[in-house]
Amino acid sequence: MSEGTKAVHEMLVRVRQVRWEAAGVVSVEFSSPDGRQLPSWRPGAHVELALPTGIVRQYSLCGSPQDRSSYRIGVLRERAGRGGSEYVHTFLRPGQPVRLRGPLDNFGFRREKGYLLIAGGIGITPVLAMAKQAAAWGLPWQLLYGGRTADSMAFLDELRAHGDNVRLYPKDRAGRIPLDEWLEKPRSGTAIYACGPEPLLTAVEERAAHWAPGSVRLERFRPRPKPTRPDTEVEVVCARSNRTVVVPAGRSILGALEAEGLPVTGSCREGVCGTCRTRVIDGEPDHRDDILTAEDRAAGDHMYICVSRARGERLVLDA
Repeated sequence: MSEGTKAVHEMLVRVRQVRWEAAGVVSVEFSSPDGRQLPSWRPGAHVELALPTGIVRQYSLCGSPQDRSSYRIGVLRERAGRGGSEYVHTFLRPGQPVRLRGPLDNFGFRREKGYLLIAGGIGITPVLAMAKQAAAWGLPWQLLYGGRTADSMAFLDELRAHGDNVRLYPKDRAGRIPLDEWLEKPRSGTAIYACGPEPLLTAVEERAAHWAPGSVRLERFRPRPKPTRPDTEVEVVCARSNRTVVVPAGRSILGALEAEGLPVTGSCREGVCGTCRTRVIDGEPDHRDDILTAEDRAAGDHMYICVSRARGERLVLDA
């Protein structure tokens, strides 16, 4: 079970509505065919959408966690992508059945004294739900939202309803988000949550490096470039299955366990989606994902087995 002790739901849903939100962006709402409430979720969570073509893609939920009658995602059309967004834009229509898995949560949105939310492009989807939750809690928050043009920025009508809490930075009119201005002075008790393209997230990390540890939480669309690390053979003990698998160099732990028929799951296989999250019972993980914070890595009690390995010769996993 990829979320430790938390169940991950697999469900058949129907498309309830498809709506244009901006140039190249649609929102899609899903509901249960029998009208039942959908599983609960927190801001920052995402679902895996299994398309009829066999493509599986992860999309952040951007509706209201209080409304469990439907899920809503936002999808940017990427014509040079791998086909998922193209299918959503071209073929998904109201009434169509599709399969979802989740909700899965890498962001870990928590109640804080205040929030500085930063979004770039389609990265607004998880951040929109966070803004709604912060407003519902009555806590101070500010959202900085950047995009190429105003026409390309989704959910503007919803955001404008929050007045001065939202600052819009369409690049063609206002330039880039002035991160130096917003991040120069650390704010005690304020958490930064950011999602968007890699240059924005890298800049947020750099500009907020002097903030208190744990202040910054990011979600990436794709793995960061990393130096190649040599792999060595590792013995993986799967405690729940009472099996031991020797994972050779050059093969992922996830791939080796799958080949042995063990109960593990994976989707992106790049260390960004969180599907293969696995509890570590013993041993020291060599974390290579783009999800865990420095504090999470130091704890060493969970790992993403699609990319991460071991610092020693043996790991004991809850698998």
